[in-house]
Amino acid sequence: MPRYSVWGVTGMPEVDAGDDLVALIAAAIDASIAEDPEAALRDGDILVITSKIVSKAEGMQVPAADREKAIAQDTVRVVAERVHPGGVTQIVETRHGLIMAAAGIDTSNVPDGLALRLPLDPDRSARTLCTGLRARFGVSLGIIITDTFGRPWRVGQTDVAIGAAGIMVTDDLRGGVDANGRPLNVTITVLADELAGAADLVKGKASGIPVAVVRGLGRLVTAVDAPGARTLTRVGDDDMFRFGSAEAYQLGYDAAQAELRAQPQSKRVKQD
Repeated sequence: MPRYSVWGVTGMPEVDAGDDLVALIAAAIDASIAEDPEAALRDGDILVITSKIVSKAEGMQVPAADREKAIAQDTVRVVAERVHPGGVTQIVETRHGLIMAAAGIDTSNVPDGLALRLPLDPDRSARTLCTGLRARFGVSLGIIITDTFGRPWRVGQTDVAIGAAGIMVTDDLRGGVDANGRPLNVTITVLADELAGAADLVKGKASGIPVAVVRGLGRLVTAVDAPGARTLTRVGDDDMFRFGSAEAYQLGYDAAQAELRAQPQSKRVKQD
């Protein structure tokens, strides 16, 4: 019978800049083994880690007063924005290629007076953690680093993978058939995001549990240098919703003006 299990790793201390995250996670897992021997890591286990503790360890804290400046620094382009009584909400593309609110910079679960940026390179961070924890425990495991996203056309937020190492991030079913024998032409299952969401059910946003273990899906664990979460971002022509409403309006207006300017003067006068 197909099944997998997920549990949160308790006992993680507050993480500060410069902390050895491999050592802190390993100590928390070692402590949990004393209470439950089944918590000992095995080949094929997957650790799902909240990006906040990675950012904290990497020193990505900024003064809360500089949050807007940090958002601007981490923004490649503004996709959409909306004015509301509390200010302006911006959906932006970050330097990581992620489309998210406020470039992922917020003040939740950080000390007063601070805001927290995302890790500089979440895939690189995942590879470092994967290499260190594999060496520490002597098992082949995968790492997913997560952050919380809102989604177009859906209420609320869910966790998704922004970094990954040692794990298949997708399962490409194109070229196969479904249960009824019909060809699958577009189906690519985003395994890393599904695992991120499942793990958040035991980690939560206010429980102080930033790490979860997923067991039973060892078939997904692979080489440390396998393609990471950056490969999950749609780019170029694959992005059907690249432009926000303001951008689309401006592009349409500019195209119309360019077309008008390209017309012969006599035709323009007649249309006027």
